Amino acid sequence: MIRIPYLNKIKRKNITKVFFLLLSLIFIVHTSIFWETNKNCDYDKNIIHYTQSIQIPDKIEFAGEKVPVKNFDVYESLDRELSINVYWQSQTLLFIKRTNRFFPIIEPILKKYNIPDDFKYLAVAESGLINAVSPSGAKGYWQFLGPTAEEYGLEINDEVDERYNLEKSTEAACKFLNKSYKTYNNWTLSAASFNFGRSNLNKQIKRQKAYNYYDLILGDETSRYVFRIIAIKMILSNPHKYGFNINKKDLYPKIPVYKVAIDSSVTDFAQFAQYFSINYKILKIFNPWLRENYLTNENKKTYFITIPKKGFRTIRN
Repeated sequence: MIRIPYLNKIKRKNITKVFFLLLSLIFIVHTSIFWETNKNCDYDKNIIHYTQSIQIPDKIEFAGEKVPVKNFDVYESLDRELSINVYWQSQTLLFIKRTNRFFPIIEPILKKYNIPDDFKYLAVAESGLINAVSPSGAKGYWQFLGPTAEEYGLEINDEVDERYNLEKSTEAACKFLNKSYKTYNNWTLSAASFNFGRSNLNKQIKRQKAYNYYDLILGDETSRYVFRIIAIKMILSNPHKYGFNINKKDLYPKIPVYKVAIDSSVTDFAQFAQYFSINYKILKIFNPWLRENYLTNENKKTYFITIPKKGFRTIRN
């Protein structure tokens, strides 16, 4: 440690000089450590910043199925998606933070339907774990189009859109994936079908006479789709390895909630929220599937409203 005696007597301009001297020393030490660590690499010492190529391991699996990374086309496709997601730091940083809140909700539902745990990364690839809306009209965490959502039991009307309900849309995704697996007996193709649709995928399988995702040409989006899921899995399952150093306190916490059953109409959800000591904004954050501030509910269907527990809003001391 460098000691500076009688600091309180040094004039302001001298303090500035000392400050910049310390910064210079820190820079010199940091630079010498960098070059010592990387002395075997072919670096140009005139360049002060490098972006490194991401190393891809020889053995990678998705949903228990091997990824043939030794094939040049597979390697390069994965390299593309891994590089994009590692160096799009702001987006991937948010992915990591959100998983702490949403994966504990998604994981048990996948397990209930016997869907491999790796499919939680499909939800990240689809929406970034937000209730997104695509240009084609796909909505929610799992990005369902309307007809497909209704086919798998989600309610969609002017007042309710269960594509925005994480639990229900995850169950619908599981039903879709299980049906795909019965068709293909392969989880990788099942993942591709979630993006491309089974009918489109079946046409290409028949046309190309190939029965493996890695041997098919499926258009730019679907050809990249599974590789993006795999890249996200690689990063989120070991973020530190890819340069993401996040303190536990910076992860978005899972907020404790309870459910309230209603089987009648609600004329004003703002007033309804006040009854539970929250406001309308908070009610909508936890129940984005409610599309209006009222619910007609002519059929007396039972809905479950999510209410955060007392003290939920303050997460920082």
